[in-house]
Amino acid sequence: MTPSPYAAQLERIPVREHRTTVLGSTTAWWEYGEPGAPVIVLVHGFRGDHHGLEPIVANLPGFRIVSPDLPGFGESAPLDGPHDIAGYAAWLDAFVAALELDGAYTLLGHSFGSIVASAAVAGGLRPERLVLVNPIGAPALEGPRGVMTRLAVAYYRAAAALPERAGFAVLKNRAIVRVMSVTMAKTRSRELRRFIHDQHDRYFSAFSDRDSLLEAFRASVSHDVREFAPRIDVPVLLIAAERDDITPLSAQHALVERFPDARLEVIPEVGHLIHYEAPGDAARRILGFVPHGAAA
Repeated sequence: MTPSPYAAQLERIPVREHRTTVLGSTTAWWEYGEPGAPVIVLVHGFRGDHHGLEPIVANLPGFRIVSPDLPGFGESAPLDGPHDIAGYAAWLDAFVAALELDGAYTLLGHSFGSIVASAAVAGGLRPERLVLVNPIGAPALEGPRGVMTRLAVAYYRAAAALPERAGFAVLKNRAIVRVMSVTMAKTRSRELRRFIHDQHDRYFSAFSDRDSLLEAFRASVSHDVREFAPRIDVPVLLIAAERDDITPLSAQHALVERFPDARLEVIPEVGHLIHYEAPGDAARRILGFVPHGAAA
């Protein structure tokens, strides 16, 4: 286990673990900070869980942050239905309702979570603000690493075609997870790269079953934020990365124009792992959008 560079900051923030039944299945979620503080609800990316966004949480003291594991990932049970964008959006809407929040809140989605969050808001969920980190702003197959995405499609198809036990083993293969991690990390810091690889080794294979994972993967490469942006009428902050391999910067500039009310901020010299490589920078931009102490 590689120590987290953000552990000391995170240790100063109170954390509570919860379980809630949402649409017939159990959602595990974590609550950081103190009750009564401005609320931010987080939605993590594909094959991750709540741990991945903790470096950003560590840089946002003074908020009550709600961070669930998506259905079928981490400690949350799969959905009682298809793991498609409509299913995840309906889950997010029901999860927020189950929180019974007293007042407004900010919604933040990272990567695949940016699609889920955008679909939910376009469908009627009403946060006061929406933050999208590393938003999927164009089809993944068209990104700078389109070849890698097509290889990923072949990988998931092969895992689906194999007998269940063999397919499950392929999906959890540590060598393949490491190739993905090495490809996405842009930092030159050896310590930070070790931490990123350790995080992916520990949590990237924390999914409940093969079928729900394959459904979620198909959803992740079949949709992007563009299709939902015109129907989102709350203020939106896009935090993009200069070297993102999944959505190029040109596509992010095109994406921001699709929203009625949005602004784009770009973090230089990082890729699709803003939450690991530049969480402090991301947090500062979030604080500029969601003022500390204001109703969130």
